[in-house]
Amino acid sequence: MTNIPETGRTPRVQIRLVVIQILVLSLLGTLGGRLWYLQIREGAAYQKEASGNHVQQVVDPAVRGSILDARGVPLADNETRLVVSASRTDLLKQQDDGKAVLTKLAGVLGLDAAEVIQKVRLCDAKTPQPCWNGSPYQPIPITDEATAKQALQIRERSEDFPGITAEPEAVRRYAGPGKSNTAQVLGYLSPVTDDEIQQAKDTDSPYLRSDQVGRSGLERQYDKVLRGKAGVTRYEVDNLGRVIGKAESDAAEPGSNLVTSIDARVQRVAEYELDQAMKTARQQYDKITGTNYKADSGAVVVMEAKTGRVVAMASAPTYDPNVWVGGISAKDYKSLTAKNSDYPLLNRAIQGEAAPGSTFKVVSTAAAVQAGYEWDGGYPCTSSYSVGGQVFKNFEGENFGPISLGRALEVSCDTVFYGLADQQWKKDGGINPKKGEPKDWFFKTAHQFGLGKTTGVDLPNEIKGRVPDRQWKLDYWKANKDSWCKTGKKDGTYVEKIAYENCLEGNKMREGDEINYSIGQGDTLVTPIQEAVIYGAVANGGTLYQPTIGKAVISADGKTVTQIKPKKAGKLPVTQATLKGMDEAFAGVITRGTAAWKFGGWPQDKIALHGKTGTAEVYGKQTTSWLATYSKDYTVIMTIAQAGTGSGASGEAVRNIYSALYGVQADGSVDNKKALLPTPQKGLPKVRTDGTIAAPKISQDPAKDERAAQQAGTTGDGTTPAATTPSPTSTSRTTRRRPRRRGSRRMLT
Repeated sequence: MTNIPETGRTPRVQIRLVVIQILVLSLLGTLGGRLWYLQIREGAAYQKEASGNHVQQVVDPAVRGSILDARGVPLADNETRLVVSASRTDLLKQQDDGKAVLTKLAGVLGLDAAEVIQKVRLCDAKTPQPCWNGSPYQPIPITDEATAKQALQIRERSEDFPGITAEPEAVRRYAGPGKSNTAQVLGYLSPVTDDEIQQAKDTDSPYLRSDQVGRSGLERQYDKVLRGKAGVTRYEVDNLGRVIGKAESDAAEPGSNLVTSIDARVQRVAEYELDQAMKTARQQYDKITGTNYKADSGAVVVMEAKTGRVVAMASAPTYDPNVWVGGISAKDYKSLTAKNSDYPLLNRAIQGEAAPGSTFKVVSTAAAVQAGYEWDGGYPCTSSYSVGGQVFKNFEGENFGPISLGRALEVSCDTVFYGLADQQWKKDGGINPKKGEPKDWFFKTAHQFGLGKTTGVDLPNEIKGRVPDRQWKLDYWKANKDSWCKTGKKDGTYVEKIAYENCLEGNKMREGDEINYSIGQGDTLVTPIQEAVIYGAVANGGTLYQPTIGKAVISADGKTVTQIKPKKAGKLPVTQATLKGMDEAFAGVITRGTAAWKFGGWPQDKIALHGKTGTAEVYGKQTTSWLATYSKDYTVIMTIAQAGTGSGASGEAVRNIYSALYGVQADGSVDNKKALLPTPQKGLPKVRTDGTIAAPKISQDPAKDERAAQQAGTTGDGTTPAATTPSPTSTSRTTRRRPRRRGSRRMLT
């Protein structure tokens, strides 16, 4: 009989119990250790994380700062609108990806259902507008023009519109057509992208998903100061989402206001006169093409000669920047970007390149003096100039005999500059100069005048133009040699002959290249803003200024003012004696030269004007009109593509701009009470602590601004009167003689 312990446990059972006890104790020890680790060792970290999981953030977008003119008139500000938005995340949770909801929403808003559905799709390389280029997690605006009735209908029937919200929001507002539009200068906004959020994540100005970002113009250039800083309110919630308290919050900081040197009244005059000049040009007959001029694009710049500050900058064709507010429609996007739109998004004042024609002779004259030619030398102004069997004619075969450089500028004698450039080309060694031999004064001087590079104006995407010097020709030849050699023919068409010659020696500075260059033709390209800087320097005694539009940044409460001061960019490579000679010659252009027929009766003794006309020919197109002018205060540059002669197409419009600035009447008298801006604006508008703006008065006469605005076809706030839009000024339209075509292009072999 087996002996059984009193406990009734066999040795085997006891062993098992011991093993189980050890396992239980091990598990308890492990659990205890883990609890200690979580609650003691890492307790603070997990407590913080757990707390964060119960904090919800509500973003309060910052109010974007206004863009003001020099007197405080808003060019771009904000207004409260009812904005209907869609949550893409909520829509994608539905079986049909929200199409039914969006279709129903379109019916309420009176919009096209297909376009509403397109607005919530994400933009990519293959997706055309309209689409959403912002974050897919951010509410997508459908419209910012909802009525109170529509918004109420959406909110009261929220179960029928899941993912749709209708809330009052501050949206951007631009002056728009009929006022001082300034579209290309101001630019526009669009939602921030995920890439931009990541790129700015660790900077001092990070983006939130709700941010709108400047995409062009001043909105882009000064985006950081205009945008402000969004506020974030943090709420503590329980696991059911109920608010149980308020955590630390960051208040929103409104964006600062940008004060510009633009004067809304002068801007309106510039836009109106450019538009009228283009319309008038389209009514004129072009004898060369046998059709009316197309006048398809143009630009005008009004700049302070002594500071480089831009008073007005207009580009045509233009557009209404308000089309971008709330998301652009497919129709509007196509009208701005299609081939037949003439690309109104381009700011042709800084992005429009063209051969300068005879306005370039200011550079050629300075180059000749630097090369050692006397100002008062007797240079033959013959009816033609012959090179290697090819004859280059002066305009209309005119012959003024031996004349000075000043007189050559005044009458714009092409053959004088042909001869000077040809002589210098030969001195430099001709087509095969020895290494280090060519002085290249004509090209060197252009670079010294600031051409071939950007002016540094405070706008994005400025074009630098082109100086076709030896280095450029070599680089261009390398890039195009294969194509030229493939298509060129010695006895082919005109284009094929040019390609053949370029294939053989397109890398060399040929005699014809330098002759063409001397009168602003050939491969030379400039922009209106570059011309404004150059002629402004002639006006102020030789200082090249970096043009600026921003004048000051003022905080939303008006307490902090940061002025943007004018910056000198260099000096013209000319002596004061040469500048004086140029000044007299350019005055002669207005009184007895190529622009005199448009400025007859101008009060030159009271308001001295100076100018240079230019007519640039472009292969396959009609001539481009250039008129560069200046007074003691301002530089006014106007150019119109495919519009005819410099004075013929632009003369009257430029005169009208000066008449509005100085109050010149039709009979030649000067009425200071009707002058818009007889001297450049010195002060800054005052921003009060409540954010309202007090614009400074330009004169002691409180009615002067209103009368001057009416004279210019605008009201005191820069808007256009509702009744009519008259011409800003009336001037004499008497034609004294036929327009003179200057700077015609001669394609040389």
